[in-house]
Amino acid sequence: MSHITTDICIMGAGIVGLSVAYQISKRYPLLSITIIEKESDVGMHSSGRNSGILHAGLYYEPSSLKAKVCVSGAKRLKEWCKEEKLQVMECGKVVTPQKPELDKQLEVLVERGRANGATVELIDKKQFSELVPDGHTSTGRAIWSPDTCVVKPMQVIQKLKQRLQEGGIDFLFFQEQWKVAENSKQIIFTDGNKLSYDHLINCTGLQADKVAHQFGVGEKYTMLPFKGSYWQVKKNAPFKFNTNLYPVPDLEVPFLGVHVTPSVDGVTYLGPTATLAMGRENYRGFQGVEPLMTLNFLRHMTLQVITNKRMRNYVYNQAFDWTPKNFLNAIRAIIPKIEMGHIEKSSKVGIRPQLYDKKKNELVQDFIMLNGPNSTHVVNAISPAFTASFELADYILDNSRYFD
Repeated sequence: MSHITTDICIMGAGIVGLSVAYQISKRYPLLSITIIEKESDVGMHSSGRNSGILHAGLYYEPSSLKAKVCVSGAKRLKEWCKEEKLQVMECGKVVTPQKPELDKQLEVLVERGRANGATVELIDKKQFSELVPDGHTSTGRAIWSPDTCVVKPMQVIQKLKQRLQEGGIDFLFFQEQWKVAENSKQIIFTDGNKLSYDHLINCTGLQADKVAHQFGVGEKYTMLPFKGSYWQVKKNAPFKFNTNLYPVPDLEVPFLGVHVTPSVDGVTYLGPTATLAMGRENYRGFQGVEPLMTLNFLRHMTLQVITNKRMRNYVYNQAFDWTPKNFLNAIRAIIPKIEMGHIEKSSKVGIRPQLYDKKKNELVQDFIMLNGPNSTHVVNAISPAFTASFELADYILDNSRYFD
């Protein structure tokens, strides 16, 4: 048996955990860091299954934490990728009103984007057609976001892992089962090995609420996982997309709707959906199904639908987009000429770790970070956490009691 001692223990080797480790190593090079991960490698869940879009920051309330970290975070990550000679597709994004009644939301998005420091502009039908020849705008107007770009998530994550290992940061993989030692800053693994730390930072994404609860933190929160499935445009389809194309979203729910994303690999992805998952890692079929969690999920969502008009709209408009017919209808709202024969199911699928406040009976829209005894817990690192990861990591350090 071994007993490891470290200054900082980070739980979770997704983009947030790796970025926190990276920023600590830059700020405090003398601190030792150990990253605990239950999988065999980094980025095996939400981070590695991310769309790879570096968002420009036009959706978020200017007072929100998302707004504060997204724009600068995107710039920092894009610059870092270029310095590391990673692929960056600077393709921009168009946001189109798929229905005439959504046109008024364009001004709201432009105002938000500019307040957040993003570069955005309203464009007319001619400009729209030049950017997205196969797209549809119901009113002849749309938003152009030139700074939105696309990277390859696993390429970014693996490069971060490489840089951390070169800097002497230790990784402990395959560590799924462990418990917190009572009255001491120590993790005990099932094989009897122990890890003592000075401060622990929980960046476990889909498991973040459960980990926080083991430290007596954030017990009013639970995770409701939403599955994001993708389709893709067939290579012989008569469509070519050089930019992201998004519908105008419902800003009262956390999902942006089915959209078009070109990738650095040349594949054009359509999605993701935002449908109920039957488990935190329920990527396919009955794999990873958690019956008790599913029952609680349905109970919470039923309450939401009863009390919240916006959630009723979500259920009506997005919850069943996993069916081919509904998915095709959703994508036709922005690409009218697309047919089922033009698209095929993609192997790409992810789970969004969406936090739910059981006291307020509502989905949590913003990032949430909680301080515990000798620990910090990032319990709602949802989109745009990948985009904002470097800036979000700095926020976590700035607001953790340990680094005061």
